[in-house]
Amino acid sequence: MRLARVAHAGGVAFASVDGDELLEIADHPFGQPNYTGKRFSLADVRLLAPILPSKVIAIGRNYAEHAAEFGNEVPESPMMFLKPSTSVIGPNAAIKLPAASQRVDFEGELAVVIGQPIRNVKAAQAPAAILGYTIANDVSARDLQKADGQWGRAKGFDTFCPLGPWIETAVDASDLAIRTEVDGELKQDSRTSLLIHKIPELVEFVSGVMTLLPGDVILTGTPAGVGQITDGQTVSITIEGIGTLTNPVQNA
Repeated sequence: MRLARVAHAGGVAFASVDGDELLEIADHPFGQPNYTGKRFSLADVRLLAPILPSKVIAIGRNYAEHAAEFGNEVPESPMMFLKPSTSVIGPNAAIKLPAASQRVDFEGELAVVIGQPIRNVKAAQAPAAILGYTIANDVSARDLQKADGQWGRAKGFDTFCPLGPWIETAVDASDLAIRTEVDGELKQDSRTSLLIHKIPELVEFVSGVMTLLPGDVILTGTPAGVGQITDGQTVSITIEGIGTLTNPVQNA
């Protein structure tokens, strides 16, 4: 099932996506969906971020080639940092380049959406706790990241976490093609099978640190090929079996 969050003439709602048709879901998308009976055409709605997480937990240096392109060692344990919920935007919303940074980069990533409250979940039980998967762009002010040492400012600006276009609940995310294009030019081309720390391991690790709530998002890391984005460009990240997340880039 594909779960979307949309704005339509009557307001904002969750919906399941069936081709070009959407079936409105009452309340929330967790558990068995409760449908309202309303239907919409995909062309008549605006796709929003498919979930509004209480927190976004991101994993750094989780592809060996990405760690190497910045001269970094592969971490023995997952390298975890947080992005604020206010950094989340949806498909086609603009990534705003802050005046404080002269170098903002894209980072295409597979995102895990948690489906139930969990704490100290073992890797073997992790799949049952996952609602599904979506696409993320871990936008990063690279110069501020280097200057600060810590990553909160560099990763935390408003609009620095595009998510979408929807949550895919039925895909096997262990080996999916992931590609990023900027203005149609291929920049990243990899597979999720190359993740150093696999998804169940990440869920175990993160839930061992903090309680995860329904809708919380784990960004699994970016492949090699990250690069700068500038005003007027468009970033598109495609993950096999999920779809494409596209966002324009604008000066703030």
